[in-house]
This record gives sequence, structure tokens and C-alpha cells, in this order.
Amino acid sequence: NCMPPDNDGAPGTTQYVQYVNLTYEVFDKSGNTLLGPLSGNDFWSGFGGSCETDNSGDPIVRFDAAAQRWVVAQLGLASSGPDYECVAVSTTADATGSYYRYAFPFNDFPDYPKLGVWPDAYYFTFNNWAFGTAFVGANACAADRNNMLAGNAASMQCFQQNSDQSSLLPSDLDGATPPAAGTPNFFMELDPDGSANLDMFQFHVDFTTPANSTFTGPTLIPVAAFTPLCNNFGGHRNCVPQPTAGSDLLEALSDRLMYRLSYRNFGDHTTLLVSHSIVAGSSGGVRWYEIHNPETSPTVFQSGTFAPDSQWRWMPSVAMDQNQDIAVGFSRSGSGSGQYPSIVYAGRAPSDPLGTLESEVVLVAGEGSQISGDIERWGDYTSMTVDPTDDCTFWFTEEYLKSTVLNMGSNWRTAIGSFIFPGCSGTPNFTLSPSP
Repeated sequence: NCMPPDNDGAPGTTQYVQYVNLTYEVFDKSGNTLLGPLSGNDFWSGFGGSCETDNSGDPIVRFDAAAQRWVVAQLGLASSGPDYECVAVSTTADATGSYYRYAFPFNDFPDYPKLGVWPDAYYFTFNNWAFGTAFVGANACAADRNNMLAGNAASMQCFQQNSDQSSLLPSDLDGATPPAAGTPNFFMELDPDGSANLDMFQFHVDFTTPANSTFTGPTLIPVAAFTPLCNNFGGHRNCVPQPTAGSDLLEALSDRLMYRLSYRNFGDHTTLLVSHSIVAGSSGGVRWYEIHNPETSPTVFQSGTFAPDSQWRWMPSVAMDQNQDIAVGFSRSGSGSGQYPSIVYAGRAPSDPLGTLESEVVLVAGEGSQISGDIERWGDYTSMTVDPTDDCTFWFTEEYLKSTVLNMGSNWRTAIGSFIFPGCSGTPNFTLSPSP
């Protein structure tokens, strides 16, 4: 009933929740359905207001591993009055159970919401539009995690940016080791002037004394030169080919960094990982970055562009496991026979040469092209996450097509898959023996 699916998903202790535009479903980790599919606004059933009545999509789902809770969010776009970011926090680790529900109002349309889990808050970003037409700018917000976990009234603090700033990402914590106490949340975007920089901001929130909250930056992190795929910086141009005659040229959304901005604390260093889509030769490739120590002196430890052949790769999402293996999931398509948009991933072990990924793996081969007639959208984001139970298993979800249907661009499907690197184990890879 919509296009595109904006698919997102996350693993918990025993479940995986996938949330797409207008619908969500809870699975066990073997793929059996435990609940749903249900309308996205079912989380707010009986809550009242726009969050209950308006099922407006742009969904996000995360598992707060430290608290063992699910956090879900989507838009509630009212026909009159303010628009809302609707947020629900589970009362247990069971995604099929009860939730504390919240509705945070916005005077401007809070488009393209993204969520990062952090010890002191749930951090959000939006692209705000005045009455849905004039771009206001990126909005960086923090919701009171402690009160939300307890089901208490909770506030949200925001720092509205100007129209030069767009599509910020909040950092999202992976792994069992939190950042050092008092570490701000990190926000990042591609440099608005088109130069080869990542712009990093720091958000320190104080819910007790809001006047003490700060949003500072940017710190410019130089990266290797690039050209955004379809050269669509600041726009939504389309260029990704498909093999079927008359099919859409698909949008790349390469004017922005792609969800997630994942953070890890390894003790001797901390990392941020993020990715986006760029021109690579005569096609498109996935650019990814591993940034070390954003708290003190953020530097690019390694980066790479993955484009091993003439097919086009875009819509990436990147994450790292406890062993510092990196996985990047993405869509791949081409104009050659049978090169339908497919769900693919590639990865690297710490022993691999810096900036490189190993051979890619097709998670699901597409079997059709998108022919929508006038809409070239191909999702807004994908989701690469790491299982919190073993901190090794990667989970990825993205869209594909089972067949080509003329003028039926909403004929999409989604898939969920998991994989693990041989070098990673949920238990220590050593033994202890006594000695004098």
C-alpha cells in the first residue's frame, strides 16, 4: 500500500522485529512469525490522538540492549495541528508485549526520522519542512530515556539547524561496553558544501537543567574525494539501471550518509562506522568509513569504496562485531541480463588489508525490475545490525522484487538474513589453566 518500504529491523534477545512503512512483524530468530503483520500504529492502539489514528510510516526499530527493551518510532502526520514523532518503549524484552507510548509534537513536518540509542537519551534526527514545502533544516533531538524506560512523562529537547544542514545521523551504540560517562552523542553528515569532509557534531543533553544542553560543531573529518552517485547532492536524482526494458532508473539518495552511524567502545579506542553511495568508474559503489576516537581527535582509521565490477551498488548500511569484523549490506543492480536489484553484503576481518572488503555474497537474488511509471524511489534506508546476545551475528534487511509488474512499483518484497564471521565467537577464544 505504499512505495517505498523504508524497511528497518533489529534483533533482540530471542526475536527479530521488522518495521516497514505501515506494517511491522515480530519473528523468532528462525523466521517464524510470533506477531503480525500488524499496522504500524498498532503500537499506539488506545493511546489516542494522531499516533493512534494516523499510520504515517518512516519507521525505526532498535533494541536497547543495555535496558533489554525495544524502541520503535514512526510519524503521526495529522491533517490539522502539529505533526508527531510517535515513540514506544517496551516494558520487557518481549516485542509482543506491552509498551510505554509517547507523542512528541512538531510545528514543522519532521521528515526522515532516525534514532540512536545512547546511555543518557534516545537521540533523533529529522529533516524539518515548513508545511511540507519549504525546507527548514536538520533537527537534532534527544528524548529522556530514563523516564521513558520507567513509563514516566518524558520530554524531548531539540536543536533546530538551518537549511544548509540535512540528513544528520545520531550515533547508535553497539556492544556491551558503553561510552565513557558523560560522553556526548555524536551526529554526522556529509559536508553541506559538497567538499570531501564528514561533519561531526556533539550533543550533550541535560534533562534536569535544559539550559545546560549543548549542540556543538562541526568538526570536519577529511575523507577521500568522491562524487555522489547520480551526482545528486541536494536532490533526488535517479540513475541506477535495471535489466528490464522500460524499467525505472532508481534513486540512490547519495546526498546523505546512510543509517546507521554505529559506535563501539573497545577500551583502547572507540569507533564510528558509516557509509554512503558514490560514483565508481562508470557505475556506483559503496563508500564506507571507520573513524577512531571521536571523543578526542576523530580520524579516519580506514575507508574504502566497494565496486568490484560494473554493476551498481547503493543503499548501504554498515556495522562491526565484537571481533572488529565489518559488514556492509547494500542493493546491487545492473543493466545486464538477469541483474535485477538484489540484496548483497560484503565484509572484512581485521587481518585483511585496510580499506578492503572480501568477495560479496548475494543474500537474496532479485527476480524482477521496478516499473512504477513515474516514481523511481528505491527505499530510504536499509539496516545492518549486530545480535546483542553473541555480539557476532549480523542481521540485514532490504527490499527486492519477486517479479516485474508493469506500472506496479509497490510490488516490492523484503527479506531478512543473518551471517557470522568465522573468527567471531560469543565466548572467549582462549582457555585458562592453573600454574604456580
